[in-house]
Amino acid sequence: MAAGRCGGGDRPCTKNATDSGFLGLRATSIDPALRRRRRGPRNKKRGWRRLAQEPLGLEVDQFLEDVRLQERTAGCLVSEAPDEKLFFVDTGPNKKELKKKRTKGQKSLLLKKPLRIDLTLENSSAVPVPKDILAHQVPNAKKLKRKQQLWERLTKQGELPREVRRAQARLRQPPAAKAKPGPQDTVEQPFYDIWASDNPLDRPLVGQDTFFLEQTKKKGVKRPPRLLTKPSQAPALEVTPAGASYNPAFEDHQALLREAHEVEVQRQKVAEKLERQLALPSAEKVATQESTFQEMCEGLLEESDGEEELGGSQGPELGGDQTSSTPARQARAEKKTEQQRRREKTARTLLAQRAAQRAAQLRHQELFRLRGIKAQVARRLADLARRREQRRLQRLAEADKPRRLGRLKYQAPDIDVQLSSELSDSLRTLKPEGNILRDQFKSFQRRNMIEPRERAKFKRKYKVKLVEKRAFREIQ
Repeated sequence: MAAGRCGGGDRPCTKNATDSGFLGLRATSIDPALRRRRRGPRNKKRGWRRLAQEPLGLEVDQFLEDVRLQERTAGCLVSEAPDEKLFFVDTGPNKKELKKKRTKGQKSLLLKKPLRIDLTLENSSAVPVPKDILAHQVPNAKKLKRKQQLWERLTKQGELPREVRRAQARLRQPPAAKAKPGPQDTVEQPFYDIWASDNPLDRPLVGQDTFFLEQTKKKGVKRPPRLLTKPSQAPALEVTPAGASYNPAFEDHQALLREAHEVEVQRQKVAEKLERQLALPSAEKVATQESTFQEMCEGLLEESDGEEELGGSQGPELGGDQTSSTPARQARAEKKTEQQRRREKTARTLLAQRAAQRAAQLRHQELFRLRGIKAQVARRLADLARRREQRRLQRLAEADKPRRLGRLKYQAPDIDVQLSSELSDSLRTLKPEGNILRDQFKSFQRRNMIEPRERAKFKRKYKVKLVEKRAFREIQ
């Protein structure tokens, strides 16, 4: 480095920079005096922070913190403290003095002399304890002080505060002790039904307007009768079959096994039917490329030939229809004569008369069919009554069955049964079956109290992207 340059740059060094005598510990250390200072306002908090972060500010903070630590621990600066305060000579116990008998005065002096451990624990800090201003503050101190002064003046005049006067009155006339109610007093209290119409609680409301009582919340809303009916007549607690008990009878256990077997067979039939419906066709029925092309071209050529023949044959027929329809239109356009109109009117009158005569004859004949009509009405009424009874019986049969409350159907739980080889002869080795919470949840569904539900499926909203880390890729 040149003598007149700093840091390898073209900027000339000043005299203070060359005479600083900075010697860094590292090769890359730079003299703090050569660093370019940041310019900016120093009267702002931002300037304080910047100055505190600079090397000079850090050194000042460390020095002041060290001074405060010495004042707290030693009471003054360690460099200024005398040797007697920092060190002491431990000469050990004097054997001769221990052998001598101590007088009462010496014992009292020894008791008064503090132990060295107590001296160590004493606060030797020269920094005074900060005064807790909040501990000396009293809410409404001035108001309380004025009130105290007022009552001091009133006390001199012979007037006492209200609390003192009440206490003196209680001392002069103590209140009579209330007798505790005994068991005989409790028995003498009248009993009444809170749900009865004439209970003492509802007597003040007798004779009041119903609307007024409802608006003032003195009378509750009448409970609708539909809330008193149960959603299902099924029992809340079903009795477990005898075959599922501990140490069951042979017949009961076999009956329960047969029932569970029928449920499994029905479930297997449903699965097999679904497999047959979803199975692929046999090798003979599998469609090939040739058969597919043949089916797509089926009937295209024959239909085109037939259309040409039909097109050629329909030409003259259409022409003949047009020629034959013209005289008919001309004939319809001719005006009817008076004689033709009179004849048509007479024919319509005769038809109406014949229809009326026919209706009168039918009504006359209905008189002789009264017995048959009554029998027909009786059969109809009997049929309606039979259908009504069938519907009632069907409703009673379906009262215990779960209804369709949601999009899912009720699925009966599996039968909890143990095989013959799994039966245990001791309660210690008995294998537990079923779950109480699951059975109660299914009971709510069976009694139409909640709709059948299924566990919510987790569906990720975004696609998972797998990325191999670079470090693992380098190892491979």
